[in-house]
Amino acid sequence: MLESKGGALKKERLETFSDSMIAILMTIMVLGLKIPRGAALGSLSPLLPQLGCYVISFVALGIYWNNHHHLLHAAERINGRILWANMHLLFWLSLVPFVTGWTGENGFAALPTAVYGGVLFFAAVAYWILKIELVRAQGPGSKLAAVIGADLKGKLSIVLYAAAIPLAFLEHWIAWGVYLAVALIWFVPDRRLESIF
Repeated sequence: MLESKGGALKKERLETFSDSMIAILMTIMVLGLKIPRGAALGSLSPLLPQLGCYVISFVALGIYWNNHHHLLHAAERINGRILWANMHLLFWLSLVPFVTGWTGENGFAALPTAVYGGVLFFAAVAYWILKIELVRAQGPGSKLAAVIGADLKGKLSIVLYAAAIPLAFLEHWIAWGVYLAVALIWFVPDRRLESIF
């Protein structure tokens, strides 16, 4: 299935599958947007929470796609553990359209905002696990291991998401500020990974 003639797993198929999955998730989100019930600019105002949540989620998925692309491109080999770690990440990302719709439909209310943060938290954990498995497969002396190092950005993201979830119940705008802060941290792909290419 994912094996080449020599028996090694082909990372290109993993990249293609992951790229397709993320593209489908982005498409599902845009199809979930409601059409305004009028042609005037004011008819968009009831949809602003939904549009805002869509933009944030689109950016989040775009960041995952971009960084995932760089991470897999930097890897020389994959194995079964990486395949499952990648599936784990895609599972959490597959929930983004659901929590986006729920949060946008309810005007960024506390519980949907907290659940949204929970999905982002588990996606960040899954991405961190994927990085660990990729480094393990390349070996401790690999270029990828040297570039990733202690992965402070990944750990910080997990901590910030964990803090934002209860903050959603105190003031949901603070939680959204944290979600945006994490997005800004990751917006530019890790230049250390680009140096491997």
